[in-house]
Amino acid sequence: MPSTTAPLDLLLLPEWIVPVEPAGVVLRDHALGIRDGRIALLAPRQQALAMAARERRELPGMLLAPGLVNAHGHAAMSLFRGLADDLPLMTWLQEHIWPAEAKWVSADFVRDGSELAIAEQIKGGISAFSDMYFFPEVASEVVHASGVRAQITIPVLNFPVPGAHDTDEALRRGLELFADLRHHPRIKVAFGPHAPYTVSDDRLERVRVLAEQLDAGIHMHVHETAHEVQQALELSGERPLARLARLGLLGPRFQAVHMTQVDDADLALLVQHNSSVIHCPESNLKLASGFCPVERLWQAGVNVAIGTDGAASNNDLDLLGETRTAALLAKAVAGSATALDAHRALRMATLNGARALGIDDDCGSLEAGKSADLVAFDLSGLAQQPVYDPVSQLIYASGRDCVKHLWVGGKALLEDGRLTRMDENQLRDKASAWGARIAGA
Repeated sequence: MPSTTAPLDLLLLPEWIVPVEPAGVVLRDHALGIRDGRIALLAPRQQALAMAARERRELPGMLLAPGLVNAHGHAAMSLFRGLADDLPLMTWLQEHIWPAEAKWVSADFVRDGSELAIAEQIKGGISAFSDMYFFPEVASEVVHASGVRAQITIPVLNFPVPGAHDTDEALRRGLELFADLRHHPRIKVAFGPHAPYTVSDDRLERVRVLAEQLDAGIHMHVHETAHEVQQALELSGERPLARLARLGLLGPRFQAVHMTQVDDADLALLVQHNSSVIHCPESNLKLASGFCPVERLWQAGVNVAIGTDGAASNNDLDLLGETRTAALLAKAVAGSATALDAHRALRMATLNGARALGIDDDCGSLEAGKSADLVAFDLSGLAQQPVYDPVSQLIYASGRDCVKHLWVGGKALLEDGRLTRMDENQLRDKASAWGARIAGA
């Protein structure tokens, strides 16, 4: 815990504070103090103003919340944004994305694509994200330099991938990365077996053993489409989630991405093993993959987080917009207007995401002692007036253009909408150059 006697480094004075935990709370006339990169104070405004602080910052008309957590994505695929739109999942993957990856993905591609994605995410209020892609050591270098927080996953598939000739090499390089970053304050390394249909039992068994030894997460596309489940049943008579349970992969560290197909047995397994589900509504809608039954999962006690997926299938990394879509879609799927209310939607995009990634002791809510990962949303615009419930206005009436400030570990990564560590013009030029090369091939 930070010292309670030293002056605060920064005292923030917004119109509203939404700590997320306790649930449903909105604080007015309160302030948040930061010391040594952590939340040191959450108190009424007048009480906070009596505290010594090196800097005080008024945030009129702004809502201060935990930084958003994008629990699933493929950062470097930002360079494939718009490359192959309006196609079914397997056509999109097998005929367009996988060939493009085989031709173009390199360490430089991952570096430039990850920088572009991180910049977009910071400008959208995202303080932490999960990345499932190739050359994880390169992505981790970009994360380190950017100041953002991330889970970087080790790619595991049955076939060679960019940066690794086979599973042995991928795991060897991944274990080296795990050792290098074990004590990094902002980066966690997890295992990223692609999907049940691309990873064999023996490779999954190796992932399970290593994950248990290292207390690492397992992040995997599961039950993304009805076809995936039906194909597994025809081949083995077993649903993919049941197979993963039989192999011992399910547990509190398991992160099941998509889960558009959930029957009673699937739900029972998720509950029994306390596994998290990561919902990617806009990618699922665009690829016609299906609908994750968010409200049903939530009411059963499953931790449901939210992710954008990659920019090649979304096509943006706008988690606030994704959260609005999730809230609206949950109501339609559940047939209930009360499903996934605005406060729970925000929780899904913050604390639930942090829990899924195993970083909720450090971020995801505004509590004393946690890292000062914060986002300030400006609700003073015409489109947000009048403000009866600031959380409802944030989820249902605001876009990422309302994001004004972002701090990670108390360090400002976004100031009044401007990146503090990254050059937007340089990022734009690099992305345009990649686009010209790929389009002209």
